[in-house]
Amino acid sequence: MVRAFYNLLLLAALPWVCVRLVWKSRREPGYRQRISERFGAAPYTLPTGCVWFHTVSAGEANAAAPMIRALSERFPMRTFLVTTMTPAGSTRVTALLGDVARHCYAPYDYPWAVRRFLRRVRPSALVLLETELWPNVIRQTAASGADVFLVNARLSARSFEGYRRVGSLVRPMLGQLRSVVCQYEDTAARFRALGATTVEVTGSVKFDADLPPDHFGVGDLSFDGAPVWIAGSTHAGEEEIVVEAHGELRRRYPDLRLILAPRHTARVPTVLGLLRSKGVAASLLSARETDASVLVADVMGTLPHLYGLADVAFVGGSLDRTGGHNPIEAAWHGVPVLMGPARFKIEEIWARFEAAGCAHEVAGVADIVAEVGALLDDPARREQEGRSAQAVIAANRGARDALVGKLAEWLG
Repeated sequence: MVRAFYNLLLLAALPWVCVRLVWKSRREPGYRQRISERFGAAPYTLPTGCVWFHTVSAGEANAAAPMIRALSERFPMRTFLVTTMTPAGSTRVTALLGDVARHCYAPYDYPWAVRRFLRRVRPSALVLLETELWPNVIRQTAASGADVFLVNARLSARSFEGYRRVGSLVRPMLGQLRSVVCQYEDTAARFRALGATTVEVTGSVKFDADLPPDHFGVGDLSFDGAPVWIAGSTHAGEEEIVVEAHGELRRRYPDLRLILAPRHTARVPTVLGLLRSKGVAASLLSARETDASVLVADVMGTLPHLYGLADVAFVGGSLDRTGGHNPIEAAWHGVPVLMGPARFKIEEIWARFEAAGCAHEVAGVADIVAEVGALLDDPARREQEGRSAQAVIAANRGARDALVGKLAEWLG
């Protein structure tokens, strides 16, 4: 009964789903391309019997890519398919795995769309990343005879409460998973409470990520010794806060530069409009000019390297309802990290940096000004916090190898 009600709600939402695709395509044209794939029309050229990995967007694709490549080396006769929901994810899969895996968009969780997809692809196994729990995808894939796994799983306290309210839908779904491999024990406890039976803990594979190649040449840029801070993966609303904080900081540090990297490069024109309205001089990363007060990152895939140019980093998605983006990319470079209070997507990762004293919560302009200013004034503190951040990464590595070993055992 609950599953029927869920499917009825999906059907009622279909017009909104279509409108949302059109709306998002205004900002990211990729959303108007290959729409049929989202409704199960996978290309006939895709391999059948493949190992199907489902990630959401670019961040999850980045985390999954080394695992998939390692498995492709262990099982050279296997074929691999990676699905995403976003054009950014599609771009990353092609860039990172184009020689070992195919890509298409995942079907929405409509029963008929999932059936259509499965008839064409007939996967031998499905590996879901993080919290991609879709009842029809899981039920129908398991019913087709394929094993279904959830790996690098995370489940925030807020999401747990939501799933618990629909336990009669969630329990059967979790029962169809062959195994749930969680990032940390608190997540494992939540999955067990929801009804999952085979639950393991390996840590987060995000700590095992390697710095990608610097194809753009970020490392060749120079700010001529000026102090630099960065706001990475920002969303609408956060840029206003960051720009205001930068204006106040410039009164104390007239040569201070800000690297502003919106989460979606399609929003760059909006960000430039905001800067113009505030009278702030800005340049684009693609122009390779660094003399303006603000450098706006308009080149995809450069953020992991841009963090290395900064003295202090603010990581976005944490002053709105997004739930926070990955602070590890800044920590790679030994850069102290600031984030807002909304970090439910990365709470376990954040806790490890916070415990080491190299991560700081900020709630708005005043906090950002105070924390960035204090860190700019104290190079020794910045250096110590940077070493602590890198030590956290070193102490938490190893999940990827453990997870690859488990997947190899299951797939073998």
